Amino acid sequence: MQAQVPISPYVGLWTRLEEFKPAELADLIVKRRAVRLGIMRNTVHLVTARDCLNLRSLFQPMLERTLRSSPFGRHLVGLEISAVLAEATRAMVEKPRTFSQLGSLLHDRWPDRDATSLAYAIRHLLPIVQVPPRGVWGKSAQPTWTTAEHWLGRPLDANASLDRLILRYLKAFGPATVSDISAWSGLTGLRSVVERLRPKMRTFQDERGRELFDVPDGPLPDPETPSPPRFLPEYDNILIGHDDRTRVIDHAYRHAIFMGTLLVDGFVQGTWAIKRAGDATTLTIEPLRRLTRAERSAVAEEGERLVTFVAGDASRREVRITAVASSAPRPPQLPRR
Repeated sequence: MQAQVPISPYVGLWTRLEEFKPAELADLIVKRRAVRLGIMRNTVHLVTARDCLNLRSLFQPMLERTLRSSPFGRHLVGLEISAVLAEATRAMVEKPRTFSQLGSLLHDRWPDRDATSLAYAIRHLLPIVQVPPRGVWGKSAQPTWTTAEHWLGRPLDANASLDRLILRYLKAFGPATVSDISAWSGLTGLRSVVERLRPKMRTFQDERGRELFDVPDGPLPDPETPSPPRFLPEYDNILIGHDDRTRVIDHAYRHAIFMGTLLVDGFVQGTWAIKRAGDATTLTIEPLRRLTRAERSAVAEEGERLVTFVAGDASRREVRITAVASSAPRPPQLPRR
């Protein structure tokens, strides 16, 4: 689950699962059965401990290339990186550290190097995880980090399966192009792997003539299947899991992925935010187009469920749907999938 915002995995699972209990996910994090780390596209995701150990090494070459091409990497040219990684590992095993603390500690050892660049080297070159209470429901804390191996008590799998990663992606997001898989993962050079897997997959062609791949038993709902309103958290992978995002969000609304988004009939048609003030909690929904009366009623009903989930302890809860801004883009004429 995308987890750049700590609450996002909880909202993301709530919108997907019946009777989801946030305490169950929080318990997995506390008991080290789920962890937060930079993985796909080097953004923070919440994954199972098993996936962390089994998949993280697939992304190491990409992370190394990203560091080398960045300003931070250029500040580290000529430095004995193995010594930096050893010192950072020692410090994080001693106790979890923030990136600021890591940068300061490493700068004390290498005073001629930029502290921020030293910290970013650790982010890219060492498999590290954020530790609780960061990411625990109802808690708040700065992100502090330690090594995945130390936190989970096991080494990473050095023979991670790229085939398995691709097939799991397709189970969630297929049918999809090779470019879609690359955009979601941040990995390149996937065409040869997909070709090797072709006998295990079904293929389709979209309206633009692009070849789409899917697992053999991937569900294909009827295009007329109703799609009720759904609230997605910031950066949800539904929005950024494909190279062509217009299958879910019109290009005119592309900046909405940085906030909570509202799906109506399977497409982004609004944004949302929850604010607390004293004992009152308000969910504000800003439609990107004029909603029909039936859509507005369904959105308000789902909004009541969301605000109850997020702030069920508040004595006053309100769902507010604003008017469409006059400067908003014209509503897109989106095809049904």
